[in-house]
Amino acid sequence: MSIHISTRLRRMSVSGALGAAALALTLSGCTSYDTTTPKSARDKASSSSSGAVGAVDCRVAKCVALTFDAGPSENTPRLLDILKQHNAHATFFMLGANHVARYPDSVRRIAAEGHELANHTWSHKILTDIEPEEARKEIALTQDAVARITGTRPVLLRPPQGRTNDKVASICRDLGMAEVLWSVTAKDYQTTDSALIQKRVLDQVKPDGIILLHDIYRGTVPAVPGILDALKQRGYTVVTVSQLLAPAKPVPGTVYKP
Repeated sequence: MSIHISTRLRRMSVSGALGAAALALTLSGCTSYDTTTPKSARDKASSSSSGAVGAVDCRVAKCVALTFDAGPSENTPRLLDILKQHNAHATFFMLGANHVARYPDSVRRIAAEGHELANHTWSHKILTDIEPEEARKEIALTQDAVARITGTRPVLLRPPQGRTNDKVASICRDLGMAEVLWSVTAKDYQTTDSALIQKRVLDQVKPDGIILLHDIYRGTVPAVPGILDALKQRGYTVVTVSQLLAPAKPVPGTVYKP
């Protein structure tokens, strides 16, 4: 499915490595790239093989993937406590500079407790705006840092601000990585109101969705218990991105978007 993205530039004030970043930008002109939905990936895998699906079969269960960007941070240990209490697993798209490098114990704990390690670049540079070799370096530095800490190299990338194109997809293909976008955003960079963050998530969530939150903002982690409780009441199973795709496996160079 070919899509054309043109979104309005929004600058937001954030701390640390994010600087003046946003989750929605205006692209100059139109950028074309192919996307695959989690359901399409599962259906294709089901018709060609009987691959492993793990503890949750999202072909049957009502699933939603929970993801956190731009950490780890000082908030991450509390978040991991909450996820453990709720028996929920998430995918962590981590920044390298000032995050993976600064909080290696949290990175190890994310891996040890069954969550998914994923890449959000080294310093949150917009990959579509920089030269290919610099973009490759932004991804590879975080890959190397996570591998040194955990022995595992992530297979998923969330491009900063969700901005991607054929160049980025080609680099990801070379590095053995797939890209993951989202369908639910609480815009938690705009507010510290945990109740509002919870409401925004629950207003948007649908089966096979991918929720985007950040474990670097003050209001986000306190919103997570209410989000998890409400999702459970609605019959959802909270999973990682790779669990959402199973029995398919992430295909390098592919962009997944619900």
